[in-house]
Amino acid sequence: MEEAPNISIKPLDEYSISVVNEANNPFPIIGKIIPSFCDGVWTYEEQLYEKARVTSFPDDLLDWHEYINSEDKQVFLAFDETTCIGQIRVVKDWNRFAYIENIAVRNSDRHRGIGHLLMQVAEPWANEHSLLGLSLEAQNDNVIACRFYAKEGFALGGVDTLKQTGNPNIDMTLYWYKIF
Repeated sequence: MEEAPNISIKPLDEYSISVVNEANNPFPIIGKIIPSFCDGVWTYEEQLYEKARVTSFPDDLLDWHEYINSEDKQVFLAFDETTCIGQIRVVKDWNRFAYIENIAVRNSDRHRGIGHLLMQVAEPWANEHSLLGLSLEAQNDNVIACRFYAKEGFALGGVDTLKQTGNPNIDMTLYWYKIF
C-alpha cells in the first residue's frame, strides 16, 4: 500500500461544497457476502464471481450547509493538496451510534490508506459526542467495502432482506458496527 504523505482531512466548509462529490467514483462488484446467524453471532462467507462488474451510486444531492458547524452531523473531506479524494459523512443516530452515511475514496487514490484516515477522523468525532461506536450499512454485493469494514474493526451485526426490495440487483443490506 502506497502511503499518503500529503493528505489532509478537513471538515466541510462553504468553499468545499463544490467538490464534496468528487470522490464518488464507480467501484467493482466482485461477488457477494453470504451471512449466517448461529448461536447469537453473525458470520459470513464470500461468494466471488467469475467476472467482476462495475457499479456506482448517484451523486448525493443534499443541503450540504446542514453539515457545516452542526452538532449532529459532519462531513470530513480528504484532500491531496487541493484535490478532494475522499469523503466520510457521519450523523448522530437515535441508537447513540455515529452512523456513517457515506464513505468514498476516488478510484485513483484507493489502496493508499485514505479510507483508514477518514475512519480515524470519524472515531474521535463519535467519542466527542459521547456515542457508543460507529455503524453503517452496506449491500451484500459490495464485498470490497465489507472487507474494508472488517479490517477497520467492524462486526456484522444484522441483515435486512427487505430493505432493497426495489433494487433487483441487491439481495440484502448488511449492518456493520464498531463498538468502542
